[in-house]
Amino acid sequence: MDDREQNERLLADVLGEGIAADVREGLLHETLRLAQRRRRFRQGRRAASAFAVLIGLGLLAGRYFPQSPGRASLPIRPYMLVRTQPLPPPDWVVTRPLSPGQLVVSASLNNIVVTAKAGMPVRELSDDELLALAPKPAAFVRFGPHSAELVLVNLAGQAQIE
Repeated sequence: MDDREQNERLLADVLGEGIAADVREGLLHETLRLAQRRRRFRQGRRAASAFAVLIGLGLLAGRYFPQSPGRASLPIRPYMLVRTQPLPPPDWVVTRPLSPGQLVVSASLNNIVVTAKAGMPVRELSDDELLALAPKPAAFVRFGPHSAELVLVNLAGQAQIE
């Protein structure tokens, strides 16, 4: 093969005489698509790098520079002042005992003990008086100078603590 034939074949390939037009057009579109994809990737990488640098600078600036003057001018209080006032008497919640007509009982009234206010103060029983009222046998178990338990013994021999 001489140079002239080789040059003619190269010229035919370049001018597209040897390749079908649709194949040539497909190759051209694919080449353009790949070139655009590479360009978009490079642009995205540059934008992401710039964004990362800006975020880094913002974090550094926030760490090393004082806060804005608007925040610094406000006084910092270690407490919060709260003002209160009492409720007026109509807003109070009170408890009132039921009258005997309003009392609903599911059991008989024989077990209900009703006490009334006495004119004299309540008298405390001494240990001897309490032992006299308790069924026999009974005993006090002392835990200290001001604490004790009354132990009642039943007829079966087992102790009951009350």
